[in-house]
Amino acid sequence: MRHLRFPAFVLMFFALLGWSATPAAAQSILRDAETEALLHDMATPLIEAAGLDPVNVDIVLVNDQSVNAFVAGGQAVYINAGLINEADTAEEVQGVIAHELGHVTGGHAVLNQGAKSASNISILSLLLGAAAAAAGGGEAAMGVLMAGQQAAMGKFLAYTRSQEASADAAGAKYLSEAGLSGRGSIEFFKKLQNMEYRYGYSQRSQDEFFSTHPLTSDRIATLQDTYQKDPAWNAKPDSTIQKRFVRMKAKLYGYLAEPRDVFRRYPLTDNSVPAHYARAYAYNRESKLDEARAETDALVAQDPEDPYFLELQGQILLESGKPTEA
Repeated sequence: MRHLRFPAFVLMFFALLGWSATPAAAQSILRDAETEALLHDMATPLIEAAGLDPVNVDIVLVNDQSVNAFVAGGQAVYINAGLINEADTAEEVQGVIAHELGHVTGGHAVLNQGAKSASNISILSLLLGAAAAAAGGGEAAMGVLMAGQQAAMGKFLAYTRSQEASADAAGAKYLSEAGLSGRGSIEFFKKLQNMEYRYGYSQRSQDEFFSTHPLTSDRIATLQDTYQKDPAWNAKPDSTIQKRFVRMKAKLYGYLAEPRDVFRRYPLTDNSVPAHYARAYAYNRESKLDEARAETDALVAQDPEDPYFLELQGQILLESGKPTEA
């Protein structure tokens, strides 16, 4: 019996044929009652506008500093901590949530029909390439494989671009029905565009083929036209939600960023609640418990009934060896 030997590049292709890996699988989930409560309150009007039950939709915070959000099947929206850090307003994050809900209602699961079609092309080219290799045609095998991969990638990217455009439109609809302005969405897209320029990502139309998303400049133009015609365009942001967002953002930064970066962003001259919150976590991470306690004391002095301030103060007192005071 003759045994077929597959070239190394074919074996490597088998190893790389992982189209459906879940982005959250390699990341840890951040659990914090205050943050989860705020994200739920920010998302609830959008979830209802999407025709979903807020009880059944989870907004999950991922410990990843990249600026990203995604869905991975089911009724869950994953938001990276890096996206929260990049956003300046709650409305910017709500724009992202609205877009991701568009993926949820559109059924844009990780292994979608576009990926399946692309995978079929890939597998066919692999088999043809393997047959050519077995017949001794190494160059022919590589040519078949490369052509098949290019066709598969083109089909996959075109499909995902279509999904992104669909989610943009759905997100705009949900923001409008929730009475939320699209200004935050536009502002966040402009930040993404600035990041693209910073990292040298091309905005040329011919490069759209190589992107899973429509060009950011095109998305801004399309959405801005849609939003400016909407009655909610001039709606005022919720000041209470925004205040909670600034505080939550500082808390996350204090917990996740390097302490030196925290003290640079929130210097000792800053006596605001977000600054005290961020420095308390940064000092605690450096095991400077006296300084951390001073920051929590300042927080509790401003709001003695705040459960999250009291929780942090109690935690630091326990770590300081003062369980009775805690």
